[in-house]
Amino acid sequence: MTNNRNIHGATSDLIDAFTETVRRYPARPAIVHQGQDLSYRQLHELARSLADRIGASPGVVAVPAVHAPDTVVGLLGILAAGGAYCPVDPAFPRQRQQGMLAAACCRTTLGLDPELVPETAGLPRLVEPPEDASERPAYLLFTSGSTGQPKPVVTPRRAISAAVDALRTLFGLTPEDRVLQFASLNWDTCFEEILPTLTTGAALVLDPEAHSGSFPRLLRMIERERITVLDLPTAFWHELVLHLAEEGAALPGSVRLVVIGGEAANPARLGDWAALDTGRIRLLNTYGSTETTLITHAVDLHGPLAAARDRPWTPGDRAPIGRALPHVHERIDESGELLIGGPAVALGYLGLPEATAARFGEDAEGVRWFRTGDRVSRAPDGVLTHRGRLDGEFKIRGIRVDPAEVEAHIGGHPGVQAVAVTGATVAGRSALVAYVVPRAGAAAATLDAEVRAYLRDRVPGHLVPGRITVVPELVLTASGKVDRAASHRRHSAPAPAPAHP
Repeated sequence: MTNNRNIHGATSDLIDAFTETVRRYPARPAIVHQGQDLSYRQLHELARSLADRIGASPGVVAVPAVHAPDTVVGLLGILAAGGAYCPVDPAFPRQRQQGMLAAACCRTTLGLDPELVPETAGLPRLVEPPEDASERPAYLLFTSGSTGQPKPVVTPRRAISAAVDALRTLFGLTPEDRVLQFASLNWDTCFEEILPTLTTGAALVLDPEAHSGSFPRLLRMIERERITVLDLPTAFWHELVLHLAEEGAALPGSVRLVVIGGEAANPARLGDWAALDTGRIRLLNTYGSTETTLITHAVDLHGPLAAARDRPWTPGDRAPIGRALPHVHERIDESGELLIGGPAVALGYLGLPEATAARFGEDAEGVRWFRTGDRVSRAPDGVLTHRGRLDGEFKIRGIRVDPAEVEAHIGGHPGVQAVAVTGATVAGRSALVAYVVPRAGAAAATLDAEVRAYLRDRVPGHLVPGRITVVPELVLTASGKVDRAASHRRHSAPAPAPAHP
């Protein structure tokens, strides 16, 4: 932490760190976008101008989540003004965008359709600004909830400041690094890329080739832009490793660190990675949740800082999620659930006191904890390994999904009587699968397509099941509730072969 003040004079560790970086490296490139550089001095001036324009303590400010420098300017300017940043993907269905802005109590947007903003009459403020500036909200992100409505997580400034400080050290960042901005700007992984980079003096690279869907184009871009750090969803890394192994290709020599996270690393892909010419590259596996602010645990699985393995990776292995970072408190309860405490814990779910009380709490010593819902085990060396969820949630594209949220949306279709949603592995990828029972009179033959179109008008793509199957009935528990797992087992099983005479 420095002794500088931010643009409006209020103490804010993250903005102080950025301001100090600007002072030290004013002419260095802060953002590289399609070959054009934006220096630290220029980025600071743009953020300061935006902060002045929106005024001090503007509350929640929504920004289009697109891969462009304006999004980064929006983030920094809102933080500098003392506001709370709220990214909204303009590609989301309009109804979803409206729901997010209403749930966030948003009064101001930058670059979004003003008609999306709810009526301000009677709209509560996010919170009254606390005297302690570090407790003021820094941003709001949304997680999946059982009601079908967006569930906004409120992350305070002390949490993001602590996490970013820890990640600069974890990643070993220097001003010579060039970090690819790859993650969706809707999810907190993007902050792992943006904020440690811009508080170090390194360059953040935004390039459309990162999202072209072509691995050869991606690799050429990495080489052209001299990328040193990649932060990738584990599922995407799996596909990249397969491409490298099948094509006999290699990552460009500039890459020194690959960070993965969001779901379990496949041991087969770890074996493929180890067989490639990757010994010089750190492969860092990470764990964290939106409610505990970016990464809380990490471990090097391969490369110069990894512990030596006494045998190759085999299909039955589980990749560890690592040790807690220095700012993180951890506890494992009697059921094996991992609890996270310390400065990185969020304030809770805005406007949802019952949901907040169910997952957040304080112990007798006044330490605030978040119940992750993840079951873990600890090795003798202190490294944790993930052993599954204690609830029905699962990861799709690295994003935590509550199946009840998807069920709530599907249940709103007039042709659906009952529905069960679960996760499954389809073609080697994690996917949502849904089983729907039609109402009397509904056209069963077309109901799957109708439900898919209905969802696409209402929810983001990661909440649309990859497979929707119309079935005559669902399996129920003894208490009469839908048994998701049993319904999946019954209806996903292949039909028996016909008997031969």
